[in-house]
Amino acid sequence: MLVDSRRGLLVSGCLLVGAAVVTVLYLLPATRPGVQTVDDAVWRFVVSIENKPTTAVSVALSWLGGGWVDWPLRIAALLLLAWRRHWLRLAAFALAVATSEALIWWMKAAIDRPRPPSSLIATTGASFPSGHAIASAVTAVGLVLVLAAPGRERWRWEVRAVEFTAVMALSRVYLRAHWLTDTVAGALLGAGLALGWPALLMALRYRRGATAPTP
Repeated sequence: MLVDSRRGLLVSGCLLVGAAVVTVLYLLPATRPGVQTVDDAVWRFVVSIENKPTTAVSVALSWLGGGWVDWPLRIAALLLLAWRRHWLRLAAFALAVATSEALIWWMKAAIDRPRPPSSLIATTGASFPSGHAIASAVTAVGLVLVLAAPGRERWRWEVRAVEFTAVMALSRVYLRAHWLTDTVAGALLGAGLALGWPALLMALRYRRGATAPTP
């Protein structure tokens, strides 16, 4: 899956640390007002630029990032990997999906941040972190890693996956379904998990192969 598992672990670690930093900045009483000030400024900006074409595109993106599209793609990828007997790739993608879903539920319940006011779409549950941002990153980045062969073409698809995740995150901010920091933390967390599990499993396989006795 990865040409350099160490580099993958390093990048994944940086992404996860970034998500943790955003989370801590919101949770700490000393820094929460500053975070909210930034989020409020972005909220006022998106309210000022609201228009029908952008709203229509954002609603469509919200649907694409929802469970009705996301879960069938995940299941199809897992079935394809099982049919091809790519067990390591299957395990990496399954673990990324499972841990991301568990973290979405746990973090929303623990942090319980209120949603922004005047949302343009119906929302449920707490705001932090953005489940759409996490799920989009895990699915888009994870699918490229487990399905595309290493090389220039994979990098092109990875760039597209990152762009899709960023646009999805911004669309949720535009719809006032999430604060900006909700989506930043979610995108970083999802991408970190999508990259981290393949890197970790590859590193463990290399280590096991290096320490195995010679026949």
